[in-house]
Amino acid sequence: SDSIEEGSMPPELADVIKRLWSDSGVQASFERAAEYQLNDSAGYYLGELDRITKSDYLPNEQDVLRSRVKTTGIIEEQFSCKELHFRMFDVGGQRSERKKWIHCFEGVTCIIFCGALSAYDMVLVEDDEVNRMHESLHLFNSICNHRFFATTSIVLFLNKKDLFEEKIKKVHLSICFPDYDGPNTYDDASDYIKKQFE
Repeated sequence: SDSIEEGSMPPELADVIKRLWSDSGVQASFERAAEYQLNDSAGYYLGELDRITKSDYLPNEQDVLRSRVKTTGIIEEQFSCKELHFRMFDVGGQRSERKKWIHCFEGVTCIIFCGALSAYDMVLVEDDEVNRMHESLHLFNSICNHRFFATTSIVLFLNKKDLFEEKIKKVHLSICFPDYDGPNTYDDASDYIKKQFE
């Protein structure tokens, strides 16, 4: 346990995790990850165990991009680019976090709304009866129509494209949008989702 606290994993533990990850029952459970709250980067990291458990491991760009820290409250970052000064706020999207931030942004000039394409077959952590994509659409709509943001530019950024591209091959979009009867291809399904946000 000392090595884990120091940031490395004992080889014996790495071997046990690799054997567990290769187990057919674990793989079958992983295929059903939308039924429970599994971090969507778990498969990536478990598939990279040989590399990330080496003693000289340094995270690469993908490792960093796939890391996730739950945003709670409001996190502010300030930066400048070509003589323009920016103040960026990262806010928690979970329902319990929203009441902390919605009133703070009267007068903002731009909102970048991030929505996960891959969330179409998942439910909220805080309410397992509510589909994440439906919740995202509802939140986007409420932001677009909120009086605080009447003159604010809103940019929609649909992320997790890579996860969506894999998932759409296995899980039809109609699980989220029963009216969707198009092909289960990335282009058709992502176009349909984009139209829902218009």
